[in-house]
Amino acid sequence: MNIKQFFDDGLAHASYIVTDSKQAVVIDPARDPQPYYDYLKEQGAELTAIIETHPHADFVSAHLEMHETTQAPILVSQRVKAGYPHRAFDGGATFDLGECTLTALDTPGHSPDGISILLTDAEGKQRAVFTGDTLFVGDVGRPDLRESGGEADSKKERLARDMYHSLREKLMPLDPDTEVYPAHGAGSLCGKGMSDERSSTIGKELRTNPALQEMSEDDFVDWLLADQPFVPKYFPYDVEVNKRGAPNLTKALDGVVRKDYGFSPEKGTVVIDTRDEATFKLDHLAGALNIQDGGKFETWLGALVAPRTPFYLVAKDSNALDTVIAKAAKIGYEPFIKAAFPQREAALDAALSPIDLADFREHPASYTIVDVRNASEVEKGKFFSWAIAIPLPELLDRVEEIPSDKPVVVHCAGGYRSAIAASIVAAKTGDVEVYDLSEAVKEFQ
Repeated sequence: MNIKQFFDDGLAHASYIVTDSKQAVVIDPARDPQPYYDYLKEQGAELTAIIETHPHADFVSAHLEMHETTQAPILVSQRVKAGYPHRAFDGGATFDLGECTLTALDTPGHSPDGISILLTDAEGKQRAVFTGDTLFVGDVGRPDLRESGGEADSKKERLARDMYHSLREKLMPLDPDTEVYPAHGAGSLCGKGMSDERSSTIGKELRTNPALQEMSEDDFVDWLLADQPFVPKYFPYDVEVNKRGAPNLTKALDGVVRKDYGFSPEKGTVVIDTRDEATFKLDHLAGALNIQDGGKFETWLGALVAPRTPFYLVAKDSNALDTVIAKAAKIGYEPFIKAAFPQREAALDAALSPIDLADFREHPASYTIVDVRNASEVEKGKFFSWAIAIPLPELLDRVEEIPSDKPVVVHCAGGYRSAIAASIVAAKTGDVEVYDLSEAVKEFQ
């Protein structure tokens, strides 16, 4: 028996292939199925099932495409009410994998339809549990991603209470040496305090995970609902896509319209410029947003651009364009790309001037300062007491709160978010001079 973990750093997403006796199952696959096919070929193993622990909110899964390509069945909880061909896999149902057995444990909490998958060997020993978004290393899944509307608070509380019981009745009683393999690690927005370790054991989590310590149900609910990070705009959309099944990735990418250098997009449409901030600041299309191709490009694209919003995608060359189109597809955004095109610097019509740091140090009150860090970061202390705090995910909707009587300086904690924020403010405030404090913010911390 062997367990192979696949980890996507950009989305902090972990998926798995479990093999035994040349049979294999894939658990929570990402959008691109090719790495799994390559591994199966390398191992000489046959894919016998695709298992989804729940409909994911932060990425689009390849489960339907893999089923259509391999004919392997999709196993998922009947509570999902999936719109694709599947077998119900919940309530203690089992699936044989070689000499091993996979058992579906109902573990609602992050979502009402979540399962964890217990792997036992031929002797019945509990070898591993694939916990999806229920139990992470050092954390548990947040209960507030699926629920919205007038009863949102009560729904979140009910899911939090479900999480309390799922942990204590289904996972914590497992053998202490059972390996824990979650669907996410540090950097994911599906929890609030994940470790950067990518696996653990039940015993270690019992000792160190704050969610598994002795506390009342009410205290657990209060702890779990407090200080959760923001919810990107794309999360509910991805749940919908995963419930019905995503289209074939290759065909979807082939459908993206591409243009050559010099292309001019129509006015008034969202333009996402993925080039590095230095190049963007020198020259860019007026109104473009600078979401750099980096470790969190997918998250910020989906956080700032609402699903079904048409947008243009800009990169430095055709290879970079391939990369960002593929990243957009990870969250199911490829249908919304009106066109993608490469762009050389010094060919456009807007720029962001560098800040005069000497003047800023001497006369900081002569500037309007906007702090775009998360609320939890600001609560720990401001770098400038008079700064206007607007978290980056809210900035597009709150730009009008920024006064226009002084030059505007935008900062975050390290520079990546402030580059995005400066492009947003510059696009929305017209003639006001906008500066990005960028990495220089560190000297004011």
